[in-house]
Amino acid sequence: MSFELHSVDPSGARRGTLHLPHGDVPTPIFMPVGTQGTVKTLHPEDLEALGARIILGNTYHLCLRPGDESIRSLGGLHSFAGWERPMLTDSGGFQVWSLAQLRKITEDGVRFRNHIDGAYMMLTPERSMEIQANLGADIAMLFDECPPYPCDRRYAEKSLGYTLRWAKRCKAWVDSHLPMSGPGLQQHFGIVQGSVYADLRKSCAEELAAMDFDGYAIGGVSVGEPEEEMLRAIENTTPYLPTHKARYAMGLGTPVQILEMIERGVDMFDCVMPTRLARHGVALTPDGPMHIKNEAWKNDPRPIDPEGHPHVTRFSRAAIRHFFRAGEMLALRVLSFQNLHFYLRLVAQARSAIEAGQFAAFKRSFISRYQAHQLS
Repeated sequence: MSFELHSVDPSGARRGTLHLPHGDVPTPIFMPVGTQGTVKTLHPEDLEALGARIILGNTYHLCLRPGDESIRSLGGLHSFAGWERPMLTDSGGFQVWSLAQLRKITEDGVRFRNHIDGAYMMLTPERSMEIQANLGADIAMLFDECPPYPCDRRYAEKSLGYTLRWAKRCKAWVDSHLPMSGPGLQQHFGIVQGSVYADLRKSCAEELAAMDFDGYAIGGVSVGEPEEEMLRAIENTTPYLPTHKARYAMGLGTPVQILEMIERGVDMFDCVMPTRLARHGVALTPDGPMHIKNEAWKNDPRPIDPEGHPHVTRFSRAAIRHFFRAGEMLALRVLSFQNLHFYLRLVAQARSAIEAGQFAAFKRSFISRYQAHQLS
């Protein structure tokens, strides 16, 4: 089994373990994003010190440069990135979605101009799976079509048709080139689409479940829709996914959103927010976001987060503010470390709360504190 479900809290939150070729991953889990094969500003040893158990690589970007064949020849993405723990690669579908003005979707796949030199590329289900096989990540995502928001029903139905037919082609490629699953082998996750339409979400989840993939993701969320629509999409999907398979909400989200989705039965999350906020001078703390560049911290001797990692608490708020304003790279590293530690600590606390059957109380307590004290 690639996923072992240990317990379900009365709230619906789940505690489990992903068994992957490069190690076991406890869930719920947050996965730092390493778009180009590296999490921005951080060394793999930093990520290990943080307790990161699995990180992401980006299929689209890595196939453009240095190229998936090159990475394969150098021993695969783990060796290339200097990361010995599990990795997940996306399918490239979301990046193609972001190139809406430069793409053409057909039954074969998506033809588009890449963002580097404008050259035409063709990404098909088969090519996506081939790239991910070359990269050698523990989990590979199926190629899908991500509809925009807002999206009328006719477009959503057409888009969903692509996603389901492409899923079958992904499975056929995998079955003919690689063993589908098993110890030491790459796992493959289907992606549920359907935009904001509950019946489309349901039918997509059921059809993908019948194809028996190793796990399932909820896609097409965090594409500009209101938060209530995002959570509704989760609610319209998870009841129709197998309970014994991992569930992954792609590209999400804020700390509060992650707790909301854990309560709705989601196991895995990724988001660029922690490192992106760090690069803009925002530190995440239990008392809310802190804008470290603000004048209020100029002479503050306290650490950003007294409960944080020793790598961060050794510096005062005043020092980190100075480093950031002086353009020192250390500021970006320290804030990235703080924010990823904050996210990883959050899911670790969630796991403990689920094991104790107290997730709902933990969620209320965390949100009350996080939203009550908005640091300047």
